[in-house]
Amino acid sequence: MILYLDTSSLVKLYMEETASAYVAGLVESAEVTGTSLSAYAEARAAFARRFRENAFSSKDYNRLRSRFESDWKNFLSIHVTREIVRMAGDLAEKHGLRGFDAVHLASAVTMREKLASPVSFSCYDILLQKASLREKLDQPL
Repeated sequence: MILYLDTSSLVKLYMEETASAYVAGLVESAEVTGTSLSAYAEARAAFARRFRENAFSSKDYNRLRSRFESDWKNFLSIHVTREIVRMAGDLAEKHGLRGFDAVHLASAVTMREKLASPVSFSCYDILLQKASLREKLDQPL
């Protein structure tokens, strides 16, 4: 399976949330796991917000960041190109998506096209999930 993680799925690998174990299993069984380069900043922002909310200690936060940095090189990073941004604009209009959700969808569609293979799209946003189905991305089992 080729797997695409939007940020809502990616952060589940590092912070204990509902479905964290499920997402970890998806990643473990995937041949390739990719995400948008923008997910790096989004994930770091999510980690920092949870730290400010006292969700974990400084030691745990530093360990989480270190693990994320180490793992990041293992993800196929889809660069946010001019073409992806333009496609994201079209997808945002077509599906009523927020900007970065549209970037994730455009990145996954591009990943599917570049790899010439089905891509399973993992996210935890109902509107984005419905849009991914309409764009003929697979849903992970």
